[in-house]
Amino acid sequence: MIVILSPAKTLDFKTESVTGSMSQPLFQDDIAYLVGKLKKLSVKQIASLMKVSNEIAELNYQRFQGFDSEFHGGNSKQAVLAFTGEVYRGLAASTFSEPNFEFAQKHLRILSGLYGVLRPLDMIQPYRLEMGSRLQINPNEIGLYNYWGDRLRLNLEEQTSDSFILNLASNEYLKGAQPKKLQVPLINCHFKELRGKEYKPLMTYAKNARGAMAKYIIKNEITDIEGVKGFDLNGYRYHESLSKNNELTFTRDKIPTT
Repeated sequence: MIVILSPAKTLDFKTESVTGSMSQPLFQDDIAYLVGKLKKLSVKQIASLMKVSNEIAELNYQRFQGFDSEFHGGNSKQAVLAFTGEVYRGLAASTFSEPNFEFAQKHLRILSGLYGVLRPLDMIQPYRLEMGSRLQINPNEIGLYNYWGDRLRLNLEEQTSDSFILNLASNEYLKGAQPKKLQVPLINCHFKELRGKEYKPLMTYAKNARGAMAKYIIKNEITDIEGVKGFDLNGYRYHESLSKNNELTFTRDKIPTT
């Protein structure tokens, strides 16, 4: 089983890593090619591409200008520890033991507009580039979905030839894996809260739950669907009547107080 997550826009490169284990990104030639394109953009062009303020555009302009072809402890950090935000708060990778990191390295993948497919311990440099970005690749090709093509899907399929992919990523990043072309089963997870008499998805809570599900899988070394259905963190339980085929739904009646 391979679990897929989205990356986060927010990053933490100040906090020291809790593990010395690390690996190199798989698609380094592709990363270098994209960075080469991004280095040619002005602050104004980056602001337009990413639909961000000039301040954020300037930050990312400086990031791309200083991007190094080599990834090491001086300029990089393990992806699973560098990303922050609701998903990664739920994942809480800073609490992982070395066996947890080893299991995650085999079973967790983070999809990225710049890095393609990341393993948790792959070293990354600070960046921002969403998968849906309409980056001009060449005169006849626009967008990262076109740039990555089949490569992300083929990489995931190679690792799950006799198993399945558990999707905890957003639709934007799942699209990069070409779900309609996948040659292995894709299982989607949904997280809903009781509101009145109905269970409804609330995005902030759902993001945190995606990370918590990944944490549950990693810490319990789960590799099958029945194990996934046992997810019980933060008050969630598997809801059989709201689940069907390859769509698993987890609900909770009360949001825990913190």
